[in-house]
Amino acid sequence: MSGLMKLSVVVPTYNEEQSIDNVLDELKKTLSNIGVPYEIIVVDDGSNDNTVEIVKRKEDIVLVQHPINRGYGAALKTGIRHSNGEFILIMDADGTYPAKEIPKLLQYKDQYDMVVGARIGERVKITFARRPAKFLLSKLANYLMGVKIPDLNSGMRIFRKKAVERFLHILPSGFSFTATITLVYLSKDYLIKYVPIDYRQRKGKSKINPIKDTLSFASLIIRTITYFNPLKTFMSVSSVLFATAVAVFAYSMFILGKVMDTTIAVLVVASIQVALFGLLADLVSKGR
Repeated sequence: MSGLMKLSVVVPTYNEEQSIDNVLDELKKTLSNIGVPYEIIVVDDGSNDNTVEIVKRKEDIVLVQHPINRGYGAALKTGIRHSNGEFILIMDADGTYPAKEIPKLLQYKDQYDMVVGARIGERVKITFARRPAKFLLSKLANYLMGVKIPDLNSGMRIFRKKAVERFLHILPSGFSFTATITLVYLSKDYLIKYVPIDYRQRKGKSKINPIKDTLSFASLIIRTITYFNPLKTFMSVSSVLFATAVAVFAYSMFILGKVMDTTIAVLVVASIQVALFGLLADLVSKGR
């Protein structure tokens, strides 16, 4: 690993004793074959199994430890702050992302601001229980952003350290780190390349709570878009309120035979107020 450090690989871990050994071996083999100067930073997020002991036995691995479990995003931010490379590659420690896919991503790193390993390759194993939530979250993000996002929260991606440092203070400490950085880059008109990759079945138990984390993801998507592009969120709500007012008017006029004046007035006024709040928020956002 001599010469200028070009690539820093950040691997967040939390109780991954079943997979971390093979993940690090695959990483070192792949990166050595590429010939790019690199460092591997493992950030252990308060593991209480043998993860740390396994990592300590590996040569040329930088180990950073959190005394308590702080979250996936917090581990990534710690790794980024400790990195020395011009480019950051993040990769999960559960064995789901094949290290052999890394060269595919590296070939686009100079042309794009972020390169994402999209889990849409020929061999992708995502558990059935997670597919509905993943589908709904992707549709919500696609609608609010106005672009198609092949993989919102992939855990394998490359970006420049200098660029991501601008946003570390707003990136969350939980699992939604990857989804948020995608939305932030899109909101700032950064160029993102999605590269199809394979995705293996994880080893060990998943740390994701399907219901809790899905609701958290949805909330965070809305908050992030509101932060960077408030007009999109407010106008969507305003449109729903106005459409509801029209529907109530039509129902009361043609079905009930009388106009529900108060309900319609409240909905129309609310629609106008939300739109005005959106315009004000957009001015504040642009000024910021």
